[in-house]
Amino acid sequence: MSNHLTFYTNPMSRGRMVRWMLEEVGQPYETNVLGYGTSMKAPEYLAINPMGKVPAICHGDVVVTEVAAICAYLADAFPEAGLAPASGSLARGAYYRWLFFGAGPVEAAITNKACGFELPEDKGRMAGYGSFEAVMDTLAKAVSATEYLAGDKFSAADLYIASQIGFGLRFGSITPRPEFSAYWDRIKARPAAIRAAEMDDALIAQK
Repeated sequence: MSNHLTFYTNPMSRGRMVRWMLEEVGQPYETNVLGYGTSMKAPEYLAINPMGKVPAICHGDVVVTEVAAICAYLADAFPEAGLAPASGSLARGAYYRWLFFGAGPVEAAITNKACGFELPEDKGRMAGYGSFEAVMDTLAKAVSATEYLAGDKFSAADLYIASQIGFGLRFGSITPRPEFSAYWDRIKARPAAIRAAEMDDALIAQK
């Protein structure tokens, strides 16, 4: 399989998380910046992601969409980057847990709240996240219990969860807590995170 990596994104999207992941991986990649309502909905891109949303990656003939899936895929495709704990380890279990806690309860709870949807108290069992408060409490405990979410090393789970927390703190969709601020400040200082943010910010400035 070809190792050529193509990244489809928009600098004002969740693609910023994948940009960071690609910078952590350290492999060369081609960037295709798509516009909302234009090239993002064009037939050429819909053949890659029928949802017409970014981000997406193509690794040779392999197509992956959805941020958590892309992060998990890249961590496994390039193990030399050390972004996923060893298979079968206790840390691997925590890695999967928090990576997909971010993709499920965190994403749903934040999106619903930002859109003004308040889950009725008697409907909590119907929603995978239960309640916004329960998700935030769980998240605060997780990011303050240890330096990293899965073992003693930074992983793709930290990248994904920290990105969501950083976005939420910046745009007000997450209520500030000391645990969140301390975790985000620590993780965002990584050189790959800084490089990725500078690259996407430069693309925004070009518009």
